[in-house]
Amino acid sequence: MPATRPTGGEYVCHGITWATGNPRLLLAPLPDGPLVYAEIMNQRLGFAVGTGRWCTGRYQFADTVRVEALACPDRAPTEQGDQCARCLRQDEFRFAHQFHQDGNVPAALRQYMDQPHWLYLATFADGATKVGTAAEPRRQSRLDEQGALIATYLTKSADGRAVRHLEDAITRGLQVPQTIRASTKLKALANLTDLSTASATHDRHVSRAADALAAMNTPAMLETWTPPAEGDRMRVADGVRMLYPHDLRDGEHGFTVVSCVGTQVLAALDGDDEVDYVLDLGTLKGRRITLGPFTSPAAAFQNSLF
Repeated sequence: MPATRPTGGEYVCHGITWATGNPRLLLAPLPDGPLVYAEIMNQRLGFAVGTGRWCTGRYQFADTVRVEALACPDRAPTEQGDQCARCLRQDEFRFAHQFHQDGNVPAALRQYMDQPHWLYLATFADGATKVGTAAEPRRQSRLDEQGALIATYLTKSADGRAVRHLEDAITRGLQVPQTIRASTKLKALANLTDLSTASATHDRHVSRAADALAAMNTPAMLETWTPPAEGDRMRVADGVRMLYPHDLRDGEHGFTVVSCVGTQVLAALDGDDEVDYVLDLGTLKGRRITLGPFTSPAAAFQNSLF
């Protein structure tokens, strides 16, 4: 998918995607038009955020193994969740997480889930660890978008139904969750001091998971995930960093993205060379943003003086 450098205009923000191999803002132009995949790495992003929440469209199957995002044709407001009623009803991927519990699913989803899937463990900056699954074509991008520091593929399953039963068994048997809150990931990255705790925790969980799989007569196929280079600076505990002190869901903001892990980025503010700020661009999902030469409030610069 071609990338566009954001320069101006109003969009509904769909958040960050790694589907193209590097982090990009996924934007739906207003009032209409196809989605834009906008580069963010080493780019200055300036934007003003409007009020309300807006539909982030739906997913459809481009073929039996590929899912593509579509913008909401109405650019409709949404009271709760990420989708309007129309897009939710038409979303071909929305039954994926319940696929292994309910056989009544669209034919396209059934074909997608019939391909090989991977089971993985992902560990974040504070040692929090989750278990997850990824279809073969999404093996890399699924983990890239998670925001993990360390991850290991545990085993490969014949299809999506089998892998989700394994995922549930690991959660039940080892008390490893299937989700980690974005706010937890963000705070941990802001407070990162070294990787030793996360690394030791991850190794321990991988060992326990391998034993659990063996007990289920499922051989482990341990393979270390290779994190994308765009997150290298974020994963190294050096320099001064702190949480971005403003709410991205309101007001005007401007910064340069210097590193990205999942949806979290390390940002440099204009005129502030002493501190980098950690913020979550995923917070913008469902917001209307106007791109332009905007700057962050002056209060953001004061922390670097102390």
